[in-house]
Amino acid sequence: MPEGDRNVATRPSCHLRPRGRPSLDAILQRVRRLLLVALVGMTVTSVRADAIVQVRAMTASTIAEYFVDEPGVRVELEVGLSDLPAFRNLLPDGLYAKLGYEPRPLEQRLLEFFARDLPVSPMAGVPIRGRVSRIELRDRVRRDEITGEALPAEDDPEKTVFAELFYPFETRPEGLILSGPSGPTAASIGFVVYHRGLPVNDFRYLALDYQLDLDWRDPWYSRFRNRNLRRAYDAPMSGFIYVEPYEVRKEIIARPKDLQEWIDLGLEGASIIPAEVQPELMRRVADFLRRRHRVVIDGREIEPELARINFLRRTLRNSTVVDSPEDLDTISATLGVIFVYPTDGLPERVTMEWDLFHERIERVPVAAVDQAGPLPSVLTPDDPLLVWDNFLTNPVLPTLVATEAPPGTVARTAIWLRWLLGTGLLATLVTAVAQRRRQGNFARSVGVAAVVLLLLTASAFWLGRDARLSEAHQRQIVSALLHNVYRAFDFRDEERIYDVLERSVTGDLLTRIYLDTRRGLEIRNQGGARAKVKDLKLVELETGSGVNGGFVARVVWDVSGSVGHWGHVHRRTNRYHADLGIEPVGRVWKLTSLQMLEEERLPTIGRSAEVGLDRLGVRPSRWSRRDLWTPASSVPDLVTIFSVTPAW
Repeated sequence: MPEGDRNVATRPSCHLRPRGRPSLDAILQRVRRLLLVALVGMTVTSVRADAIVQVRAMTASTIAEYFVDEPGVRVELEVGLSDLPAFRNLLPDGLYAKLGYEPRPLEQRLLEFFARDLPVSPMAGVPIRGRVSRIELRDRVRRDEITGEALPAEDDPEKTVFAELFYPFETRPEGLILSGPSGPTAASIGFVVYHRGLPVNDFRYLALDYQLDLDWRDPWYSRFRNRNLRRAYDAPMSGFIYVEPYEVRKEIIARPKDLQEWIDLGLEGASIIPAEVQPELMRRVADFLRRRHRVVIDGREIEPELARINFLRRTLRNSTVVDSPEDLDTISATLGVIFVYPTDGLPERVTMEWDLFHERIERVPVAAVDQAGPLPSVLTPDDPLLVWDNFLTNPVLPTLVATEAPPGTVARTAIWLRWLLGTGLLATLVTAVAQRRRQGNFARSVGVAAVVLLLLTASAFWLGRDARLSEAHQRQIVSALLHNVYRAFDFRDEERIYDVLERSVTGDLLTRIYLDTRRGLEIRNQGGARAKVKDLKLVELETGSGVNGGFVARVVWDVSGSVGHWGHVHRRTNRYHADLGIEPVGRVWKLTSLQMLEEERLPTIGRSAEVGLDRLGVRPSRWSRRDLWTPASSVPDLVTIFSVTPAW
């Protein structure tokens, strides 16, 4: 059972049913029949999405999203058809009766719904009397396992009942108590709460009496008392050390509102950070953080280089860079700052000393990340030092793959000379045989010539034995050249990258490959973060004769890479189709031409944080009398039913 799910009310396998109330199976059969007409003829958007691992609460039969603000609580409720019995008091009179329940006034059922079925109560208070703003039939919204955001619809999506509810505040409460339906018809509800636009929790299952403390001064600190209901990005500040060959990265994530405690950023009393002031704000924050959180590498304090600083857009479980300037809410605005410390190789020990604490920031989550993965910990004023020691038993260092030297001029000449000599030898032997038949013997000079030609032909075959490349040899050359091109980008310095690339690429192709490869390794929406290639695999290879002793190759290869960034890992796998020209240049094999034919992104299975998918919205279909009930005149219009606020 997932965290936070232990108190979830479950539907019993059997229970006593009050007289006159239909069974659950009978209700579901009626629901399916009643909605059959609505399901026919509705247009559905179909999109193929990348494979993801789903979180159960995000795929619950019913989804409830609570939005807490000054006027009250707005709830967007997506009810699965199997959960309609638990939410029957919300349904119009006509559908309520057709489900087999004894008729009851809608106003009375709504009072019961807001008091018992989905209550929202102030601490130590009675449930708030809510109202229904609208209700309609919608396609089921699929949700991204990483972000909780809507994904494109599948073919023939499930239909759900969507309702928007509102619970008005009489006075601003210090906390709320949330509960879901209970009893024999309890529902499976995945829920999330937002306070003034900030998520308070990750998707979890809604049970009974979840207590939420509201911080109206700074909603970042609004919390459920149940620790299992905390969101993933709960800390206002966090830090990460990434240790890689040739560089150490320090990444700091912090809210400008919290940094205001140490440096005046002009945010006192401000609710918005205007786009026009953000560049100067980022410059001041970068200068401030450059001098904080001292990093020592193998006993030496190295001057850091600012790699980048960006405002981040943080969803439930993912961070992306705010690319285009826009006004940001001061409470939720978050900065990500990355400093780089160049090294000669893989260090033995790295430490970072955290020096920003105050009364609301007494525990800072941090992690040291290397090739073996992250090592998370928490820093406090009494224990402010993050330490990484090199315990890697077999660290992987970027290395270039050597290829055999191309055949030299003598070997290439011998390729053609051996056939010429062989032809001469054959002609000499034919002449000798003809002389012997006519004269009974052959001239001594013919014999000497035959022996000399035989020795020269054998020598030519021996010298040219390596001049003609086998398919296996060609595959090894192509694989090595591609490997070395990608390995060049393990280095940080641009001049060093060019130097390494020049070992495998020649001519005008050098600059183009540099720019294209760098672009291909950048992670979308992550401020220029560049993936490090972890694996390269040749999928297909067809070769043919080339020029200047080289060959051409039509190649299909897969490249898998990852980058640690903002506290998690982005992964991607790309497939490339290209025609390559390869020639010997200065006693080494080099790429001399490249024509890209096709590039495609392969789905990455797992908890990848790369969220560069294009999102498509789904237009909901109205739940109308014509679609749902016959005859139409027997059931009142839903809009009419809920346009009048029930009399309390």
